[in-house]
Amino acid sequence: MSVQTIYGETRNRDIALELEVQLKTLVTEGTIYLGYPVLASADKTVYVDALLVGQEHGLVAFQLAEGVPATIDDWSKYVMEQDRLFGALESHLGRHDTLRRGRRLSFDIQTVTVFSAIPTPAPATAEGAYCEIGHVAKVVAAFPAIDEGVEKALQAAIQRVTTIKPAKRRDKVIDDGSRGAVLKKIEKGIANLDEWQKRAAIETPEGPQRVRGLAGSGKTIVLALKAAYLHAQHPDWRVAVTFWSRALYQQLEDLVTRFSFEHSNDKPDFSRLQLLHGWGSSSRDGMYTTMARAADAPPRDFNYARSTFGSGDAFKGVCAELLALTSQNPPQPIFDAVLIDEAQDFPPEFFQLVYRFTKDPKRIVWAFDELQKLSEAAMPSTRELFGTTHTGDDVVTITNKEGEARRDIVLPVCYRNSPWALVTAHAVGLGIYREAGLVQHFDDPQLWDEIGYHVLEGALEPGSWVRMERSRTSYPDFFLDLLDEKDAVVLQTFADETEQDLWVAEQIAVNLDKDELEHDDILVVLPEAYTSKRRSWRFSERLQRYGIDSHLAGVGSSVDELFVQESVAIANIFRAKGNEAPMVYVLDSQYAAQGTNQITRRNTLFTAITRSRAWVRICGFGSHIDEIAKEVKTVRAHDFHLQFTIPTMEELADLRRIHRDRTGAEVASVKRATRNIRELLTAFERDEIDLDDLPPDLRTRLLKLMRQELENGSY
Repeated sequence: MSVQTIYGETRNRDIALELEVQLKTLVTEGTIYLGYPVLASADKTVYVDALLVGQEHGLVAFQLAEGVPATIDDWSKYVMEQDRLFGALESHLGRHDTLRRGRRLSFDIQTVTVFSAIPTPAPATAEGAYCEIGHVAKVVAAFPAIDEGVEKALQAAIQRVTTIKPAKRRDKVIDDGSRGAVLKKIEKGIANLDEWQKRAAIETPEGPQRVRGLAGSGKTIVLALKAAYLHAQHPDWRVAVTFWSRALYQQLEDLVTRFSFEHSNDKPDFSRLQLLHGWGSSSRDGMYTTMARAADAPPRDFNYARSTFGSGDAFKGVCAELLALTSQNPPQPIFDAVLIDEAQDFPPEFFQLVYRFTKDPKRIVWAFDELQKLSEAAMPSTRELFGTTHTGDDVVTITNKEGEARRDIVLPVCYRNSPWALVTAHAVGLGIYREAGLVQHFDDPQLWDEIGYHVLEGALEPGSWVRMERSRTSYPDFFLDLLDEKDAVVLQTFADETEQDLWVAEQIAVNLDKDELEHDDILVVLPEAYTSKRRSWRFSERLQRYGIDSHLAGVGSSVDELFVQESVAIANIFRAKGNEAPMVYVLDSQYAAQGTNQITRRNTLFTAITRSRAWVRICGFGSHIDEIAKEVKTVRAHDFHLQFTIPTMEELADLRRIHRDRTGAEVASVKRATRNIRELLTAFERDEIDLDDLPPDLRTRLLKLMRQELENGSY
């Protein structure tokens, strides 16, 4: 165990940092919170300057006095403030049954007022402790210990994580061995934030902050907590939370509302704390449309953007247009803080607009998962996102400094996906066991370590062979205790679509009947967005044979919702992204092995697999599924280890060139050229033509090209 310090906002930073030093000379475990939490009392908001939570000395709340009392009147003010602090903590913590013993709390709340110099003696009637900063350790040392169970429940209550627990009671669960029963146990197991989630949720530096994490590492929850915390600390601030997937509205609004009730005992003021889709629509403002109106520019819709910039660059184009306009006429910044979820889906022009419309010191927080970028290989660097100054320096830097809120945080623990599902998703997403070799890889191999992998052999260096597994600290115990690796990830291949759909529909019927799952525990993911309407209708017909209702997210339901009661959700990959379900069926997985644009296709399958909170079924049909099936089986054969040679920078550049996304015209050109070459080879094989029949210049060019490819090791 060790002592963790979480740097929130505090009234007197110098005394707060000195308090941290004093406490670390005494305690060996627990968490020191500076400037956290914010609590609601009957008549006003109560700010906690510092909090110590640990087994050694229980809960100790500190107030950092701005002066030193010299008179009785002075003392009455400090005593009243400490009494108010005690009352707010007792009221807040008393709501948690896990912290009560009969009618009282199962531990004593300790309160301490800290002065910068030695004060006159406190009145005899004053409760709590009052001391000079240098005597803090001596005072705290006298406070009694608490047991481990109370400390764990206390951490959960302080961190607001108890509100994350699902509202579902699962009263219909009867069989203790059913999937529904397993889910009840899993949902009870997610109670506390880990060290890095705590930092990311509470720490907000005076400037930009980057949060990186795997799918399921809690990025959305962290941003919702941070939004509620900032809103409670600064109710007059205009804080925006923006995101790409419309289906996140439902989840974010629920989380932010619950966290705000914890802080202020009231719902958030959504005119100050705004949840804004990245673009917006005619019926609901988004981040882009809000910024456009603030700049007195006409907000562009998708039809305009598509016709002007093309479907693939529609949002990038309207952002670039607004960026150019505001470069000529710089706008007044309108946001005090902006939190960006799903940052991997936004173009650099969007980040530069957000920077322009955010007040100094530019509190911009962006959270992303590199492999969920559905169109390219990697998240751009801060230089690429925010640009450079006229002197060539980066506009944004995110270097961590000791004793300050971190500007760059990696969340290494995955709470959503089982280790077997995550390793499978990474293997398929990167093409690690693909016969033709890797499709993509991170620029920095050390990222494997940061996201929770442990090296068994080799080294995380370009050009080095490596064998890795998920680190035991990178996932919670309940996966090993409650799930079976053979059932957590299941691969099923079929001859055709009908056979696949019939099997999946039958399995869903079993899930709802025998497995004691509910409709919104199940998510069916379709990899192709453009064909999802027709495709979902065909699958829905199969479900109807079992009397099971279903809906296509955004079509059969609100565009801002994914799940509907008593109906199974079917979603294309863009609607599914950012959401999760205990049981996920990935249909038509052969999509990932077909045609060009392999990076996009592989990222799509990675994202689909990582929607699963417990079980995933990877399904596909036809000849192309064989490639994916072979890779998934190889992952299992290697005991869910990843082993491959890390590409060099030159090899990375080749991968991105070979597997880059191609335009419609480029795809058509490839198809045309492939057809012509196939016809040429067929003519050679039938002895209908000879190599000498080709024009000399064409023969020379073909031979030269093949020689270069052989020398480069491409074959």
